[in-house]
Order: sequence, then C-alpha cells, then structure tokens
Amino acid sequence: MSDHPLSTVVPQALPPTLSGIVGTNRASTGVTRQIEANDDVAAIGLWLAEYHSSPHTFRSYRKEAERLLLWATQLRGKAVSSLMREDVLAYEAFLAAPLPTWCDDALARHGYHRRLFTGPLSDRSRRQALGILAGLFNYLVRAGYLAGTPFALQPRRRGARGTRRTIERYLERALWQDVLAKVEQWPQTSPREKQRYERARWVLRVLYETALRATEAAQANEGDLRHRRGRWWLHVTGKGGVEGDVPVSDALMADFARYRTFYGLLPTPNSNGRCPLILGIAGRTTPLTATAVYLVVKDALVRVADALEPADPVGAARLRQASTHWLRHTAATHQAEAGNPVHHIQHNLRHSSIATTSIYLHAEEDARHASTTKAHAGASHDPYDKDGTA
Repeated sequence: MSDHPLSTVVPQALPPTLSGIVGTNRASTGVTRQIEANDDVAAIGLWLAEYHSSPHTFRSYRKEAERLLLWATQLRGKAVSSLMREDVLAYEAFLAAPLPTWCDDALARHGYHRRLFTGPLSDRSRRQALGILAGLFNYLVRAGYLAGTPFALQPRRRGARGTRRTIERYLERALWQDVLAKVEQWPQTSPREKQRYERARWVLRVLYETALRATEAAQANEGDLRHRRGRWWLHVTGKGGVEGDVPVSDALMADFARYRTFYGLLPTPNSNGRCPLILGIAGRTTPLTATAVYLVVKDALVRVADALEPADPVGAARLRQASTHWLRHTAATHQAEAGNPVHHIQHNLRHSSIATTSIYLHAEEDARHASTTKAHAGASHDPYDKDGTA
C-alpha cells in the first residue's frame, strides 16, 4: 500500500461501510467489469494511474480525489461509491466553506494529518474541482465499477452551449514585445547574470514559439527536434499521452543554437541525443522540473513588470498575473490574429476538438468593439432625449 497514490490519505484499511466494498452505487454483479479493483481507494488509484505520464495533471487530480475521499469517509460517513446527488451538492457547499481545521496553517503540508485547504475555493476553483471529480465518476462507470454517477444530474451552466468562450489569460502583442525588449536590457556583467539572462531569454522564446506546457517543455530534449523536407519540427508527447509535431521556425533554431553555444554545446541538435531542450542550472544536462520552468518564467515576468511599472502600470499588473500557461495562450492568440487557419492552431496546440481552439479567436469580438465605440463616438454624449427620458 505504501506506493499507492492515496497511501498518505488512508494509511489503514477502512471498514466495509466506508471502503466501498458494499457501496450502494456499486454496479450490479451482472455488469462486465473492466478493472479488478474492489474498493474505492483501489479504484481511484487506478484512475490516477492513467495520468502518471503527466505529473502536473496527476498532482491536481490526486488532490481533488484525496479531498473527496476524506470528506466522504470522515465527515459524511459514507463511502465514495455510496455518494448520491445530495452529497455532491453538500460537497460543493463544503468547498466554498471548508472547516477551519482543514485550513489550519499549523498543519503539515504532507502526510495524513496535513492541511487540505488554504481557505474557501473560488467559483472557478470549485467548478474545476467538480469537473475533475465528474471525470473520475465517469471513468468508474465506464469501468463497470459504479452503477451511475451523481454528477450526471448536474444542470448545464448558462453559456456552456451556444456561447463561444474566449480566453483572457494572454499577453497582447505589444506587451509581449515589451517583455522581449526589457529582457535584452538585463545586466550581464557577471557570469551569473549572463546565465540568468540567456536562460530566461531562451525559455520565454521556446515556450512562446512552440506553445508548450511547462511539463512538456521540461520533458523535451534535443532528440525531439526532427528535420524533415528542409523544415524543423518538435515532437511532443503532451497531456493525456497525446503526441504531435509542432513547427519550429528558423529564428527559434537560431535561438537554440545561441543558447547551446553559450554553454559550450554543439549548436545543432543530435537526433539521438538526450540533452534537455531547457538545460538545468548553470547549463547542466539534467533537465529542469516543470516547477523550475514555471519559476524561471515568473521571475522574468516580474522583473519586466518592475521595469515597466512607471510607463505602463496596467501592463505591469498583467505581467505579475501571468505564468507559463499564459505564454501558451499568448502563442495561440497571436497565431489566430496573424490569420493562421484554426485547424493549424488546433494541431499546434494538440487539441482534440477544434471548439477548444476557437476560444483564441478574438477578431470578431474586436471588430464588434470597434464598430460599437465608433458609433458612440459620432453620437451625442447626452444620455437623455429631448423629453428627459433615458
């Protein structure tokens, strides 16, 4: 049990009424099972195992599974496989107002007796948590472990169908150019400053040009760069094990050569090499972790924000919010604004559905804003008619 994804949550065996062995929502004996797991911890652990190749997703999903498992068994007095729709509604309310004992700063960050919340979850975080758990229950139903899912009764939220969402977490082109320009102004008088500059310069460019997630960038190596018909491509194995090839420009390959040369490496990639695309600290050939890549980007954007603050406080505030995933959104948005076909952007981002990619299409929204504000500019600023009514 020690190597089980939930071993730190359930250190001892649960009684049958809480373990799920006799869960009231367990599938009937006549259903063909796709998994051998016969209790909730084992079944949830198998679901988590499907995401081992994506560490960030795995950690996020495990956190939500742990919270639900502990809430159900400790506070609700039920097995996860006995939860009903009323329980789901109660859990949603709990996420908005978790017990103070679950948020205590004095608790450890790891282990059985640890802090599970830092405070109430926002609306967005609650929706994300419930979405992850809905995916868990759907998986267990398809596996023949559960008879049904109480999440299936959740009403569709307004705007979920028929209303196109747009992504807002991206940097406008002018602000992105400011980022690149400000990084070029960083001091480079010492070896440490030069290393910091070259690393930030490369990491920002490679994440923007390829639209990689932080985890994908951390896992990529020189052997993933492929040369076909005079063009460079980067082979990526991403979220959910989805593979794809991302176009790499000659300009980015020149940046790659510069970055490698700075650390005394050959400027061209070895097709059989395992040297990471983003080198470790001081140019070591051990790769950075996804968290380290994230921190490099955050540090760079905060430094740029500090430099930009006097001239552009709004842009500086936006940079302080930004992260590695903003660069992915920024890349997709700029590709869309440049007129790239949406199906090309879909392949570049490795989206399974073109509807997901469509959230980056801002042109129609911008045109509506322009036509509306232009109409207002030519009209009277008096909000009242001659008879005094609005």
